[in-house]
Amino acid sequence: MAQPLQPSPIPSEDAIRKILVDRIDALHQSVGIVVAIVSAQGRRVVASGKLEKGDPRPLDGDTIFEIGSLTKVFTSLLLAAMVHHGEVSLDDPISKYLPSTVKVPHRNGRSITLIDLSTHTSGLPRLPTNMAPKDPANPYADYSVAQLYEFLSGYQLTRDIGLEYEYSNLGGGLLGHALALRAGMDYEELVKSRICTPLGMSSTAITLTPAMKARFATGHNADLTSAENWDLPTLAGAGALRSSANDILKFLSANLGQTKSPLAPAMASMLAVRRPTNIPTMQIALGWRVTTRDGREIAWHNGLTGGYRSYMGYDGNAGVGVVVLSNASPVVGMYFGVGISIDDIGEHLLDPGVPLRQPPPHKLSVVQPKIFNG
Repeated sequence: MAQPLQPSPIPSEDAIRKILVDRIDALHQSVGIVVAIVSAQGRRVVASGKLEKGDPRPLDGDTIFEIGSLTKVFTSLLLAAMVHHGEVSLDDPISKYLPSTVKVPHRNGRSITLIDLSTHTSGLPRLPTNMAPKDPANPYADYSVAQLYEFLSGYQLTRDIGLEYEYSNLGGGLLGHALALRAGMDYEELVKSRICTPLGMSSTAITLTPAMKARFATGHNADLTSAENWDLPTLAGAGALRSSANDILKFLSANLGQTKSPLAPAMASMLAVRRPTNIPTMQIALGWRVTTRDGREIAWHNGLTGGYRSYMGYDGNAGVGVVVLSNASPVVGMYFGVGISIDDIGEHLLDPGVPLRQPPPHKLSVVQPKIFNG
């Protein structure tokens, strides 16, 4: 009989700090990075670097970062919780929750449903084609609800719904928008009331109080100059949240079942849904990406905005969760920086069999402007 998979040993604080110092001081991949781990042995936070370049204030577990597309997991948890309470169904067409004047695209007699949006199988593109930001450094800020509805009403799907995975910020934002309409409140209020308050996550928001702003790390471009913060008023569900490592540990602890929560049934149901992706080792659940390697299953997501990188993941069998937050990003207007990811740190801490990458010193390379990842 096969033996149950044993939890991987968690590196010491000194070993983790060495990784962070190397990324910040030797390779200049960030200005500051916070790593936080939750396990049966408790919680641990390791930080290195500064709140802002030239600022002597250090980072800690309460420092607030833009978390980008980690927001999509919160959006999908809202969906799962609303399903659990009978407010919506996974198979409901998205058109049910939008104004009747919006003509949502359909194909071969099939409509886009809530589950299709959560699993990135809706057939919608990564971004709406009528997105033309006035300020590329804050690309979602001026995209309006009217533009969203105009895009949906005029778009023709190029492939069948529900069959093919294609990551879509548009889909994640549309899901959050529809759920907020169903609940009769804006997206931020919905996240706070349904997730943050039950979990005691007092440092997770879109609009920061003055006290929170004092703990808000400044984002940095790939050349480590200060970056403009991102605003996502219409597509908030795709990437608008700001949070801290300590708050995300509360979120991961609840997902692991280490903290009792009224959200436990909804959290469990998120991983019960699986659709394939174009990566053989990865499936997409509700919000979470699920990677299987050597018998170890990791639920995870990462995030990227103009000045920040983020990663969170957990191994349910081992009872370990990890969050990594960085205040530097590869986005510089229409540019990408090379070798500035922090995903491998989170992956390595959850599974030592995943090696740390050895990125080259940062540099810029021109790419097309479809980099607004949220």
